[in-house]
Amino acid sequence: MKVKTILVSQPEPKMENSPYSRLIDKEKVKVDFRPFIHVEGVDAKNVRQQKIDLKNYTAIILTSRNAVDHFFRIAEEMRFKVPDSMKYFCQSEAVAYYLQKYVVYRKRKIYVGQRNFQDLVPLFKKYKNEKFLLPSSDVLKDVIPNTLNELGIDWKRGIFYKTVISDLSDLRDVYYDILVFFSPSGIESLLKNFPDFKQNDTRIAVFGNSTISAATEAGLRIDIKAPTPETPSMTMALQKYISSVNKK
Repeated sequence: MKVKTILVSQPEPKMENSPYSRLIDKEKVKVDFRPFIHVEGVDAKNVRQQKIDLKNYTAIILTSRNAVDHFFRIAEEMRFKVPDSMKYFCQSEAVAYYLQKYVVYRKRKIYVGQRNFQDLVPLFKKYKNEKFLLPSSDVLKDVIPNTLNELGIDWKRGIFYKTVISDLSDLRDVYYDILVFFSPSGIESLLKNFPDFKQNDTRIAVFGNSTISAATEAGLRIDIKAPTPETPSMTMALQKYISSVNKK
C-alpha cells in the first residue's frame, strides 16, 4: 500500500523549512497536523488548594515551554512579583531560550541541562539548599519525582496545567495512510474519540518507548518506530518507510 496521506498528532511546526516540509517535497505526500491533546491551565485557587505559596520558593524547575507559560500565568494571577533573585533550572536550551519571553536573560540566574532531566542532577547537587518548585502537568514522567527524591532536596510539585483530550469528531470519516504519535496521551485520545477504531490498512508511526508500549497495549500494529540508531527522528523514519513502500 503506497503512502499518500499522513496525519501528525501534533501542532504544525512554526518554522518554515521544517523536516516535514522536506518530506512533503521529496516524497510528494500530503501531511496534515492536528493536536490529539491540548493543555489547559488550572486557576490560582486550585494552586492555592495544593498548599503552594510562590514566595516560599527560591528556584523553579522548568521541563517544558508549557511549564514556563503556566508558572508566569499563575504568578500574575496571584499578583506575585517574581524576584530577580529567583533561580531557574531548565531541562534544555530550548526551554531556557523560551524563558526570555518573560525575563531579561542576562540578568537572571538560569541553569541549563543538555536534554534529559538527569542532566540537571549536578546542578541540583550544587544548589541543594534551594527550595525548589516544579510547575507541571497532571501527567508527569516517573523519572522526574524519582530523581528529585533520590537527591534529597527540598522540592514540591505543583499541578499548574492539565493535559486534555481534544475533540476529533470531525475526523470520523477522514482516513489517512499513516497516523503519527509522540505520546501515550495521543494513543489514548485516538481510542477515546474513536472507541470503534479499526486499524485495517492504516499504518501507525510511534516515537519513544512509552508511546510504543501504549500502542502495543491498545492492540495497535506498529509499522514505524523512532528513534532508532538508523532513524533518530520521526521524519527520517517516515522518509525511510515511505521511500521503501512507494517504490514498489
